[in-house]
Amino acid sequence: MNVVETQNLEKLFIDAGTEVRAVDGVSINVEEGEFTAIVGPSGSGKTTLLNMIGGLDNPTKGKVQVDKVELTELSKNELIDFRLKNIGFVFQSYNLIPVLTAYENVEFVMLLQGRDPKERKARVNELLVAVGIADKAKNRPSKLSGGQQQRVAVARALAPKPKFIIADEPTANLDSKSASTLLDIMQQLNEKEGITFLFSTHDQRVIDRARRVVTLTDGKITEDKIVDV
Repeated sequence: MNVVETQNLEKLFIDAGTEVRAVDGVSINVEEGEFTAIVGPSGSGKTTLLNMIGGLDNPTKGKVQVDKVELTELSKNELIDFRLKNIGFVFQSYNLIPVLTAYENVEFVMLLQGRDPKERKARVNELLVAVGIADKAKNRPSKLSGGQQQRVAVARALAPKPKFIIADEPTANLDSKSASTLLDIMQQLNEKEGITFLFSTHDQRVIDRARRVVTLTDGKITEDKIVDV
């Protein structure tokens, strides 16, 4: 089953009076359970494409469906609600709330969803164990290493049990050991729980783990291949 479907997706920007086509006619399907990397040099359109797939940005033209829901047809509030329930995000810069502990950061989305306190507690504890930082539950981001913060971000993304996870350059700020640990966690979640991951990356460490690699060049898909790993 396709979790994501895009049709002729385009995104235009005006830069100093010049039209820039950041994403140019991209049609792509992502099936449930994929571990897929979208690759390409800086400026190729990777992040712009993911932002449109994740409902963070509106396309200039084309369609985006997530779990058969057409995102471009949703109102602003409907889109916020849909993202909250269906899409998990892991960002390069972690995007943790600095005044909250690791536990509270993971719990935050479920608070917004109005989940039962007992359910929230069980889910947060389960995820902190899964990403290997249960002992850091009471630490705020400033007391965590980069790798630990990114693990909190992964747990937060997983908390609402989303349809899939979008990870935009998740290893870019991590050393080799931290990146390897993070990728191990993501790979295990993918293989054991069937969670779909869609990466934007130019990090070879991520590319080497992917089972599908989609190459963007100047906003267009120039290669789409299944990788034996």
